[in-house]
Amino acid sequence: MFENFGQKIRTIRQHKGIGLNQLARQLKVSPAYLSNLETGKTKKIETSFLHSLEMELNILSAENDNMDTSEFSEFQYRINRVSSMLISLEKQNPTIANYLLQMVEQGVELFHNQPDLENNDLQKYH
Repeated sequence: MFENFGQKIRTIRQHKGIGLNQLARQLKVSPAYLSNLETGKTKKIETSFLHSLEMELNILSAENDNMDTSEFSEFQYRINRVSSMLISLEKQNPTIANYLLQMVEQGVELFHNQPDLENNDLQKYH
């Protein structure tokens, strides 16, 4: 069930710009324990610690449900995270949420319609 769990935690932590020592301090565990968890050396995890980890990293349950436990993809995690953020933003400001979603859709459609674009061509869109 927790295969690649540590890798997921490390990727999320790094993506959010949180250092190992900082997160360990916030979770009230040793940096060594957290490092061992991230590298898969520690297999035993208390339920209360999982809850604290979820709260500290602000991992939404929907994100966890959508993550395949057998193979972790940072890209898929980011897609799920942005999706959750857009859904939340849509409740607060539907106009901005729809604008951002439309920009992503148009960008993806642009590259689907021009599959022969090279990475160098990306510079003019950046």
